[in-house]
Amino acid sequence: MAKTNFQSIDEYIAACPEQAQEYLQKIRKIVKTVAPEAKEKISYQIACFELNGKNLIHFAGWKSHVSMYPTPPGSEAFNKAIAKHAGGKGTTKFMLDEPLPVKLIQQIVKYRVADNLESQKKEKIK
Repeated sequence: MAKTNFQSIDEYIAACPEQAQEYLQKIRKIVKTVAPEAKEKISYQIACFELNGKNLIHFAGWKSHVSMYPTPPGSEAFNKAIAKHAGGKGTTKFMLDEPLPVKLIQQIVKYRVADNLESQKKEKIK
């Protein structure tokens, strides 16, 4: 992907490899459903959702997979489920030749929303 300076998630997704675009749109829809108050933006030249002024979820499209960042810590069962998709420090990779794990992505977003709200509470206490 040669283009930079994306102005919207639509523009970003359109520039991603064609095979990744459908999964990116699905992830976008999941985030909007789980965190309807989150706002779309571009951050680090990839798709991002922001909640309460902080980045919530980044997601990116590649030739053979899509990625989400950051991967939150969760329950033991969640951590075990996510291990199959671990792609490096804080990165979750979903291969394009496998079905998108919708429930797992919903969990990731829920954990990130909880982290976001917790950090907002801590800031208010300061």
